[in-house]
Amino acid sequence: METTVDIVKVICPLYIDLPRKTKKDKRIYINMNTYRNLHYVVSNKVKKMYLEAVREQLEGITIQTPVCVTYKVFKGTARRLDKLNVISVTAKFLMDAVTELGCWEDDNDDIIKTETILPTEIDRGHPRVEVIIKSI
Repeated sequence: METTVDIVKVICPLYIDLPRKTKKDKRIYINMNTYRNLHYVVSNKVKKMYLEAVREQLEGITIQTPVCVTYKVFKGTARRLDKLNVISVTAKFLMDAVTELGCWEDDNDDIIKTETILPTEIDRGHPRVEVIIKSI
């Protein structure tokens, strides 16, 4: 059953654990530094696993467009973080997932009007990126 919404909050992972056959799983962090160095096959696997990580939160909904999108990073340590490295790949993977899951027609400039990045906070127990997609 399709549900039409004006606002949706998506909890996005900061990393994906990529399963391997003979070694322990490889943790792939969702950031530009990692993304630019991944082999395209590995990058594609990570993107597919990312879609599966957010599927439950988005499946079966239709988001009224156009929208404004707000990102907030909750890091797991007090270490310095270049949040744009995280947000850039999170935005790419998430907006592609929203489109692929049929929540809207496309993720172009006609649909996403504004994007806002809020200050980073520390949450040692549950690091994540919270993304709020709101109809305007």
